[in-house]
Amino acid sequence: MQSGLEGGGDSGRVRRLLDLPPQRLWPEAYRLAAPVSPHWAAEREGITIDRDRLALPAVDGPLVVETAGGLLVPLRRDWLQIDQIAVWGLPVLLVARSGLGTLNHTLLSLEALARRSIPVLGLVLNGEPHPDNPRTLEELGGVPVLAELMPLDPLDRDGLQRQWQRSRLARSLQP
Repeated sequence: MQSGLEGGGDSGRVRRLLDLPPQRLWPEAYRLAAPVSPHWAAEREGITIDRDRLALPAVDGPLVVETAGGLLVPLRRDWLQIDQIAVWGLPVLLVARSGLGTLNHTLLSLEALARRSIPVLGLVLNGEPHPDNPRTLEELGGVPVLAELMPLDPLDRDGLQRQWQRSRLARSLQP
């Protein structure tokens, strides 16, 4: 689900940044114009979000699903993003900002996931590094911080590749 289509939306930016052919990105079930919560964007366009249209595609190999907004973002007035994640049965890689406020937001997100028995692979922290938040999140959240990603200026494919190669997650995946 995509709400906010300026500049091609998130999928358009990802496609350009990673130089992906169109067939490597599965089209969104819903592309909503307004850059607001999906439930409200759909209402503004007179669209009713059908849960069945949110089924995952059958693909060979790995599938990465980027969700719309945070875990408790409403997709409809009676259906939250976290409810859809539970239906999919996929583990979560939680991306959170790295600075002030992340302890509360991230620990609340981890608690919501645990309450619904949704497995968490780990955390990716995004932004200027914080000297203590990764350690605190690992200790209190009970999940590993797999990567800390610095802001990139400019945000481009080469910068993303360099940052990935320096990340803990990339190093942990090497044989």
